[in-house]
Amino acid sequence: MNDLSFPEDSGLSRQHLVFESVGKEWLVSDVGSKNGTVVNGRRIEGRIPLKPGDHIVAGHLTMVFDAPSQKFGRTVVVFEGREERTRSATYATDLTHAIGSEKSVGFNRIEALIRAGRELAGHLPLDQLFPLILDLTVDAVKAERGVLLTIEGDSLLPRAARGENFRISSGVRDRVINEKQSILENDVQSNEAFRAMHSLVQQQVRMMMAVPLQTKDKVIGLIYVDSPSLIKEFSAEDLNLLTVMANVAAVRIEHARLIEVEQAEKILAKDLEQAAIIQQALLPTTVPIVPGVQLAGHNAACRTVGGDYFDFIPYNDGRVAIALGDVSGKAMPAALLMTSLQARVRVLAEEPPQVGEMMTRLNRATAANCPPNRFITFFFSVLDPSTGELIYANAGHNPPMLARASGAVELLEGGGIPLGILRTFSYEEYRVKLELGDVLLVYSDGVTEAANPAFDEFGEDRLQQVLRSGRNSNPQDIVTSVVEAVEVFASGAPMADDLTLVAVKRG
Repeated sequence: MNDLSFPEDSGLSRQHLVFESVGKEWLVSDVGSKNGTVVNGRRIEGRIPLKPGDHIVAGHLTMVFDAPSQKFGRTVVVFEGREERTRSATYATDLTHAIGSEKSVGFNRIEALIRAGRELAGHLPLDQLFPLILDLTVDAVKAERGVLLTIEGDSLLPRAARGENFRISSGVRDRVINEKQSILENDVQSNEAFRAMHSLVQQQVRMMMAVPLQTKDKVIGLIYVDSPSLIKEFSAEDLNLLTVMANVAAVRIEHARLIEVEQAEKILAKDLEQAAIIQQALLPTTVPIVPGVQLAGHNAACRTVGGDYFDFIPYNDGRVAIALGDVSGKAMPAALLMTSLQARVRVLAEEPPQVGEMMTRLNRATAANCPPNRFITFFFSVLDPSTGELIYANAGHNPPMLARASGAVELLEGGGIPLGILRTFSYEEYRVKLELGDVLLVYSDGVTEAANPAFDEFGEDRLQQVLRSGRNSNPQDIVTSVVEAVEVFASGAPMADDLTLVAVKRG
């Protein structure tokens, strides 16, 4: 048996009521008190069983019977109750008003602010900063419990707690977060809005304060403190102090967040640099020596890593495969898909393949592993330098340009849809003959869609003009001429897409 004593309540008799557990039920009975015991508005006689939600009133004490269905961890916070106005004292969180005069703050409060400023001046990570802030604020106002919550997306999440099973009125939460108000309530038990919150009655919370974590006009969370005892009431000065400390803490939290973001960005930048090195190693560092044909390639990512890919694969019979692909999107996701594409092509084209069949198999493998919002345009061909026969298949890629030695420029038409869209699609192969002196140029749309400051695109006509005028040069010079022409046209405008091209000249 446990005896609960409330000597300050003159409405209670020395022996007033008894709660008893009988089997799975709880019973309440009045033991001849002077003012009686009321359950749900009716004075009781004898023992009656209790149901969850029953209100028991004795003297000035109101209790609510509630059979808890679950246990909460120490950092769990539940928002409950209707969004109604309480009779709480409310103060706007204007920093100047909250600080007040030195006389009203008092020596102890000034000391608390100095301590807070000193301890928050370091560079602690957030996981250490949150509990430090809570300890400083709880100690400063002599609260018994407290919790610090921050806004993360659409949620208000606990980041540090002293105590357990916090239940906060949704009305209090919304006034603090949305209206940027600080709230003080020193008589929770008699306040009708709070008295309806069963858990506060169970926890015997009598006093509470809630203040916003605010930086200028932005609220990033709140600090809530309460106390079950009446040893010391919270004062207006306590609320002012808590408000000021919360403002200081909010600035410190945002600063710590910026530091963590900067550190994360530095790590990401370093990782991207390493990824770029690895990705470049997957592309040809030198062109293979293939009798009867000259080769050149170029790749420039618009970001640290990119989604374009090109390759040369020489075969023992003297033929050579030429490949160029463009993964939709940019940066790391595109780079990962490009790496996967390169690996599959190397496996499928290890020996001279049937080009159409190889493209069909490549599409099946790509569609099985490609995210729904991604696809790959890809051109693959096999050239026989001895005869000039080029067999190719095109999966939605820009038609390559074939510059004849005579100066005429043809487009290699024919092809199918990009890789990764329709798993059952079958690709056809096409043939064209390169005569001696002819130049094949395969390129990504980063070349033709390069834009100048006026948002004009480089386009196919300009590319054909550069190819036509440089057709008598070697492939490396042709590639260099195209890249330089694009750069001059862009006039300093940043690249919007990866830029990749391959030049092949027979003879």
